[in-house]
Amino acid sequence: MFSHLRPALVMTLLFTLLTGLAYPLAMTGLGQMLFPAQANGSAIVRNGAVVGSRLIGQSFTSDRYVWGRPSAAGAGYDGQASSGSNLGPTSQALADRIVADAGRYGVPASEIPSELLTASASGLDPHISPRAALFQVGRVAAARSIPVSDVEALIDQYTEQRALGVFGEPRVNVLALNLALDARSAAAQ
Repeated sequence: MFSHLRPALVMTLLFTLLTGLAYPLAMTGLGQMLFPAQANGSAIVRNGAVVGSRLIGQSFTSDRYVWGRPSAAGAGYDGQASSGSNLGPTSQALADRIVADAGRYGVPASEIPSELLTASASGLDPHISPRAALFQVGRVAAARSIPVSDVEALIDQYTEQRALGVFGEPRVNVLALNLALDARSAAAQ
């Protein structure tokens, strides 16, 4: 009996070491070597402190900031609760949330870019379209007492183009733009 059990135990141990230890360590090492910023969470550091990630959105509520998409991840942009809401188009809860979100902008929902009223599938999307960012220019400029053209210029500067010129859509990282707005305001003082 031991002659039949021994190969099974050896193979179990071998594959446990191979797939449970060697492979994850090799992938971690490759990730750190080839893509260190991404492997470490694409952290954005200001004055020696991590203020966010280029990969995970954050909630901004002040009129001084460009607002991102609503998040359905936990209490909002919670990486441990990443998921959509699973609310369908006939859901009253979804309709109520959209009406509440539209109320923040002070205009009818039909005039607001749809991404500012709908959560992404992961609930963590850090980007909005340039159109959604430009939609908020008046509010941000007024709250910061700066010219609209300055906010528009920053949006243009922080617009990321399509990957390889064909994949995806132009997008604006909300955190990077808001940090630039803060830097611009600090420089003006």
